[in-house]
Amino acid sequence: MYFGIELSKDVKKFLSKHEDIARLFYQKIKILSSNNSSSNLDIKPLKWQKNHYRLRIGKYRFLYEIIDDQVLIYFYEADSRWSIYK
Repeated sequence: MYFGIELSKDVKKFLSKHEDIARLFYQKIKILSSNNSSSNLDIKPLKWQKNHYRLRIGKYRFLYEIIDDQVLIYFYEADSRWSIYK
């Protein structure tokens, strides 16, 4: 099953400022969209919300939600490790 990918305006803005990370991000979400439980990606569930996860790429974190009824993965926040969880 393939999941659609949607990015918030903030994530798009972050990726436009970090072109090197953007290349890696798009490679990883291609894998994620076809297999949302891929073990070769650095993904962990967020403990405080159901169906919310974080994807790690170097020192950056991307927070996303899996919306099963819409078959959608929605990335809503991206930032450095020190700023993302505030």
